[in-house]
Amino acid sequence: PSGVTVSGLPASGKVLQVIQATDSTARTTTSNTFVTASSTLTVNITPSSASNKILVVLMLCGFGADTQGTNARATVYRDATNISPSNGFADNNVATGSAYYVGAGNSVLDTPNTTSQITYQFYMQNSGGSNTARVNNGGFSSLTCYEIAG
Repeated sequence: PSGVTVSGLPASGKVLQVIQATDSTARTTTSNTFVTASSTLTVNITPSSASNKILVVLMLCGFGADTQGTNARATVYRDATNISPSNGFADNNVATGSAYYVGAGNSVLDTPNTTSQITYQFYMQNSGGSNTARVNNGGFSSLTCYEIAG
């Protein structure tokens, strides 16, 4: 049952810790592969049990691209591992016109299976040659990690 404490340990599903990183600086990339987009959208977290999960929530403001034919993609890495679906947490395609920016967000329940410190970090890419993908175009983004008891 949720909320029950057994021998001082939290019941499964209880939130044990929450760590958030924020960024309001405009970031850009012309890279066709995922690259570190923001050193401030980084969360270091140490799970208290290897059976616990981490709910990773990425919320982006002003995310998109400057040029038609560009897909701006955002993802989150756990250390060196991309934990998102194949196209990332967000995939904003500028099909016609130019300079299209939106709010974007997604979440994933990660199972790191460790009690060592791990790092979650925001990465982004563009898929349109030398075009530019952009985030925080006049906004504020966040990366929030919740440790959930297993």
